[in-house]
Amino acid sequence: MTASRGHDDAGTASRILDVAERLVQVRGFNGFSYADIAAELHITKAALHYHFAGKADLGTALIARYADRFAEALAEVDARGDASAKLAGYADLYLQVLRGRKMCLCGMLAAEYQTLPQPMQDAVIRFFDRNETWLQDVLEQGLQDGSLQFAGSARDSARMIVGGLEGAMLVARPYGDIARFQAAAANLLASLGPPGNGQGEGQLARAPQPKTTVSAPARTTQSSA
Repeated sequence: MTASRGHDDAGTASRILDVAERLVQVRGFNGFSYADIAAELHITKAALHYHFAGKADLGTALIARYADRFAEALAEVDARGDASAKLAGYADLYLQVLRGRKMCLCGMLAAEYQTLPQPMQDAVIRFFDRNETWLQDVLEQGLQDGSLQFAGSARDSARMIVGGLEGAMLVARPYGDIARFQAAAANLLASLGPPGNGQGEGQLARAPQPKTTVSAPARTTQSSA
């Protein structure tokens, strides 16, 4: 009986996080309330507060889960071996999110950074720091084996990649055109490859993709949690 209750609680918490994550990626953290989640899951707001006492607790849990999943994806990309292939795989993670008509969770939260509770602000920074550290290692690997070339430090180039991909997602969204992101990402990767060999172009530039539209979310009126 107790084990069954625990399983049900974990399942409900997971469904809450699933809905909240999608809402953040489409509307932003300040664009939804507990009432929105409760209505979609057909549960009471009291049940939501049972699992996540406040919206800040929910947001912190969201970032932690998203960061863990992203780290797992990076581990898979790491298995590719070649540095340029790893960079292409990294960019593809962003592309897949955009194809799902969503934005990077932490990219959306970064746009709302000043309005977030301190624990969420800290978690967002940790997410980007973790990404930059991984990219820095990949860039240093590519520099050593000659598959990559860039000016300045690996740390600065890692920051350029994160900023470039996040920004490309953001700009592609209002145009509803994934091809904009693909072109920006391909040019970004190409700028990191040795001249003349095309290594930096990565998989995003090798095969032309049909134009895919990304629908902009409808304006909604924010309700209180």
